[in-house]
Amino acid sequence: MTQLQVTIPVYNEERELATSVRRVVEFLQTRLPVAAEVLIANNASTDGTLAIARQLAEEFPNVRVLHLELKGRGRALKQAWLAAEAEILAYMDVDLSTDLDCLPALIAPLLHGEADLATGSRLAPGARTTRGFKREFISRSYNRLVKLVCHTRFSDAQCGFKAITRTAAQALLPWVEDPGWFFDTELLILAEKLGYRLHDLPVRWTDDPDSRVNILRTALADLRGLLRVRRALAAGTLPQAARIPHRPLNPGLGGNPTAAKVTDS
Repeated sequence: MTQLQVTIPVYNEERELATSVRRVVEFLQTRLPVAAEVLIANNASTDGTLAIARQLAEEFPNVRVLHLELKGRGRALKQAWLAAEAEILAYMDVDLSTDLDCLPALIAPLLHGEADLATGSRLAPGARTTRGFKREFISRSYNRLVKLVCHTRFSDAQCGFKAITRTAAQALLPWVEDPGWFFDTELLILAEKLGYRLHDLPVRWTDDPDSRVNILRTALADLRGLLRVRRALAAGTLPQAARIPHRPLNPGLGGNPTAAKVTDS
């Protein structure tokens, strides 16, 4: 039985998909003591990404392909994780900016029952990050804003390197609304506020100079998402039904949570 599923969400990544997937497959086979598979989640690519993904699935028995007609990293992860059967669900960016050697430490607390969700951090003590001043400034500013607005403790909301138990994913994902880049932040905020155990892992991370993420557009979308979640917290409308039983609730800004969904008021 597959214990670990590693999802790689992709959009128009025909240039580096094959190289990255082969690296991940080799790492899983040689460096991890668990049965693992790779799921390539293709987000409505318009280039040759889907064809390459299907070729890789034919080449490797532990590679599968999920094709979505709509774009969105959050949408891809939500669909992949809700349908997963593996006990531990992880994801990483296709550019492999986070050192693969960090993967065993990411999933270890989940395998040992010590955490429900683990997130890579480029800002935690011990992290080693190589990137330009602009991206470093934006990242630190955004994460300070998340802490200020939502009173959170995790250090890095947007690192594309996370893992979650299937149990926690099944409980939390129906309440995560954002289909794009804010998905990560929303998931972490809900998990922390609802009593799930988060593991903050300092990682080695190198910026991809060929990244095609539109920083301004992504930042504006993240700010809108943050304000939406902030209003829900202030109104006390955390999804009580998703809370871990018998663990202290951390409502933060709101009063008593209810079973209402986190939506705009």
